Amino acid sequence: MASDSSPVPVPATTGTVTTAVPARLDRLPWSRWHWMIVIGLGTVWILDGLEVTIVGNVAGRLAEEGSGLDITAAQVTGVAAALYVAGACSGALFFGWLTDRYGRKRLFMVTLAVYLGATAMTALSFESWWFFLFRFLTGFGIGGEYAAINSAIDELIPSLYRGRVDLVINGSYWLGAIGGALLSVVMLDTDIFPENLGWRLSFALGVVLGLVVLLVRRHVPESPRWQFIHGRSKDAEELVTSVEQQIEREKGERLPPPAGEITVHQRRSIGFGLIARTVFGRYPRRAFLGLSLFIGQAFLYNAITFGFGTILTTFFDVPTGNTGYYFAVIAAGNFLGPLLLGKLFDTLGRRIMISSTYLLSGVLLFGTAWLFDRGSLTATTMTACWCVVLFFASAGASSAYLTVSEVFPMETRAMAIAFFYALGTAAGGISGPLIFADLTASGVVGDTALAFRIGAALMCAAGIVAVFLAVKAERRSLEDIAEPLSVAKAAPADSR
Repeated sequence: MASDSSPVPVPATTGTVTTAVPARLDRLPWSRWHWMIVIGLGTVWILDGLEVTIVGNVAGRLAEEGSGLDITAAQVTGVAAALYVAGACSGALFFGWLTDRYGRKRLFMVTLAVYLGATAMTALSFESWWFFLFRFLTGFGIGGEYAAINSAIDELIPSLYRGRVDLVINGSYWLGAIGGALLSVVMLDTDIFPENLGWRLSFALGVVLGLVVLLVRRHVPESPRWQFIHGRSKDAEELVTSVEQQIEREKGERLPPPAGEITVHQRRSIGFGLIARTVFGRYPRRAFLGLSLFIGQAFLYNAITFGFGTILTTFFDVPTGNTGYYFAVIAAGNFLGPLLLGKLFDTLGRRIMISSTYLLSGVLLFGTAWLFDRGSLTATTMTACWCVVLFFASAGASSAYLTVSEVFPMETRAMAIAFFYALGTAAGGISGPLIFADLTASGVVGDTALAFRIGAALMCAAGIVAVFLAVKAERRSLEDIAEPLSVAKAAPADSR
């Protein structure tokens, strides 16, 4: 396969190029090469799920005497969770800008390295401030992953499969959550590991798994779409040609001719001002849609998932060492949602699936809050309710990433993902854990039920927005959904 790196920076503008690279990529049949992309990029979400779930499940243990840290459960699920999300928002913006400037591959290697280093330091925490600092830096690395990876997914996967692949990759987070939940059961068993060691080994294992991912990811190429617009059209042509040859050998037949070409004025990068004018000036309805989807899912997941273990121990007297079993069940529901519903986003379409998954999860969450408030639930039935809610919510949440990664021009893609992730997650993901930690810490059933209702209301509101504003992006090329800035003319109104 052709090299996708170049030691020589390209100038700000490098001329005009006509290429069929996007059409050539979109007409490729599914192949082993695409599986390599899925495995190389999707595995990091497994690590993210492992990380967040471990923290949620060890909150009670970290607060116990003998853990090696002077910290409370509310600080773990509140302050530490909010700092993790704040780091993710900051990292998304910082690395998102670098991703559009220096390429997808360089940055998804760098961000994974940052993530792994900070996770290793978390395992060595000896004071609460150290734990808080490296939770922030861990989030900083994972935030950069969102921009780099979602850009690469959409730009490498054929349009026929883009929706389901994006959803399943983002949903793979929950495979890690299952592992983290079950791992916490073992690591928190004081008959196996001392109280001050088990939680540290949990983080250390995440580092080991991350190093394996780093080795696999080396084989994921740079995005040819990024290459041809940044003055490296020769690299893009060589890369796509090698992939085509590989797939033709695998399938034993010639590929059909590409559907068309695109002409762009190559450039190295664009400024924040142009990105902002494009996103909010040219596509205001898409911008409002993206913010609505992200705020709804961010509050629900960051507020409630971080504190699920605390709910079980506070209201249902579940021992801290057993919360992992319950969380593994709801994590399975979360993963099955994108896995089983993902294809429908490419067949029934984005609008009906995004709106229905958000609305269904919101309505079901209102029902769960009502049952919880009247004392009708046990730890088992509460978990079952959450499993059903999150089956739909997970597909909806993953579609938020899909939406903002495909409805804006190519030159702004990584920064658009970063911006909507950062702003939406800051609104719901920083305030959420802080509010929710206070509500659950009160030990009052009504307070926790109120948090559920807030999350449900925001999910329903986002679903209603999607009914009217979701973009029909299914089975369409990225360049058709939103023309690159280099070839597009100013539009008088938002393009649908």
